[in-house]
Amino acid sequence: MSTPDPHIPRRDPGKVMRLSRLGSLHQCRLSFMRQLTRRMAHEGWTFTRPVFEIDETGVGHAVYTVHGPEHAYSLVAFAHDLPPDQRSDRVIAEAWDATFTLFDGIPTPQDIRRLSENVPLQEAGRVSESELSLSRANRSVRLWAHVVDRLATGQQPDLEQIYKVGYLMRTTAVYGSGKFGAADREKTAHRPEISSPFQAEMLSVYLTRTFVRDLVQHIARAKGGDQTVDLDPDIARWLGIGNSTGLGMAPFIVNHPILFNNWIMAREEAIARVRSLPAASKAEVGVFRDIFDRGTLSISWWHSQHPIQIGKLAALNADLRTISAHLDQMDLTQDHPWDRLIRWSQTALSEEGQELLASLILEPYGEMVDGLTGCMADSNTHAQVIDGNMAVKEVRALIRNSFEWALELDWSADANCARAWYVSEEKLEPRLGERFGEPITEYEQPLAPARDAASAHQALADWPDGTPVAEFLLRHPEHRHTVRRAQIGRVAPYGEIRDNTISASVMPIDMLRAKLSFFGATHFDPRSDRWVRICMYAGAPYPEDLTDDTADLWVYPEPAE
Repeated sequence: MSTPDPHIPRRDPGKVMRLSRLGSLHQCRLSFMRQLTRRMAHEGWTFTRPVFEIDETGVGHAVYTVHGPEHAYSLVAFAHDLPPDQRSDRVIAEAWDATFTLFDGIPTPQDIRRLSENVPLQEAGRVSESELSLSRANRSVRLWAHVVDRLATGQQPDLEQIYKVGYLMRTTAVYGSGKFGAADREKTAHRPEISSPFQAEMLSVYLTRTFVRDLVQHIARAKGGDQTVDLDPDIARWLGIGNSTGLGMAPFIVNHPILFNNWIMAREEAIARVRSLPAASKAEVGVFRDIFDRGTLSISWWHSQHPIQIGKLAALNADLRTISAHLDQMDLTQDHPWDRLIRWSQTALSEEGQELLASLILEPYGEMVDGLTGCMADSNTHAQVIDGNMAVKEVRALIRNSFEWALELDWSADANCARAWYVSEEKLEPRLGERFGEPITEYEQPLAPARDAASAHQALADWPDGTPVAEFLLRHPEHRHTVRRAQIGRVAPYGEIRDNTISASVMPIDMLRAKLSFFGATHFDPRSDRWVRICMYAGAPYPEDLTDDTADLWVYPEPAE
């Protein structure tokens, strides 16, 4: 491997942090699912299923335990007989096909009894600090019935139907970090195996996928008896876990600027390191070309019925043809090949294609970029403390650095403040409403940092340059959050979205996709501008197949022989 030259910088936050680009991000080597599977394989985690008490109707509970080097974690799963008219992906649902918790350690019978009285109730129940996450899932009804019926009659499921849907169950929430009594992140943040963001939640989903496979096989055998066949492992591998995600996820990246900065900066640093390589070996080029071909196959399975995503997929497929033709004419071994490829993409491809290519060039260089995963958590608590001694002049400059574009907008125009974020009284979940059509303004949440930055900048205009900002905030405490965010920008250049989050044209699904891409999600399927379905762990090895050789590139399907 060549040594990177130091002169290729990370991309400009003003370009990277636009919503349309954030809404075009793809999974990469730094994605949280792939971090977890690499670690589990490398450290030799072991898996057991000590409990599987499910009756022939598919009702009961199971426990899946994983042992890491220092700690054990157990998925406690409850399977239910849900009437079809109660099956809903909405967060306000009150019943599900299956409910889960990730237990810290190995649960006793008394723990399971306590959990059986609370986990199936989800929000209506309460868990304890022994639980790290709480989740629920519903069946993909048609594919579930298809797989059960085929296995029960001695046949394998239709692989095309597997590819089309991608999952037998989809989660409608995976809660963690203190919700409903579960353990706060501080309890486990020091543990290496789950110190990186969302590792407990990713482990919960990984084990849930194994439970779903076992459950569908169990129900098929109960139906078909001796004529039932086992699900082909090569087919089972392409059954992931679906997820339906709505607006509840969108405010996260606004409310956690340092954490989100760390995710984006790690990816941008990885891209810059690879772009800085003066040359690539034939082996590295071979890995890239192989992954490009496998990624193209995966994208051929990606379908959506949403007009916006249909257009983006059409552009992406055109991009793939353009990239393929360009690669046939390009020498990728010399003259900073990856930088040339990225610079070419900036004018030749859509943002979908540009960001896919930026992810793919990382694949041959795990040794160079995988260590950046250690930088993706937020341990900088001091950055939240406002520096009251900072001069007003410097605060104004910091606001301009992150929000120059916002200072030029007419914030009195209805189109620029048409929406308002608020929290629903019924479910305590974020919502986005029409400011001028609904009585919600007085309940607005501080999720419009650009508008607030423009307001604070205007309020600071007449204050003397050298005045400590603490004096300004004593008179104008309503601007504390903006001053805090401006100062955070010194250590988090990628912490701010460079778009208006309350405009008439804002697309909340861009925020959802940005976060979900770092989870490692694929095949984004928006169902409106406010919620999206995805697939997780499709192609991943199950516990019995998890090795160093299978733990990483599973996200890219290999063509059939």
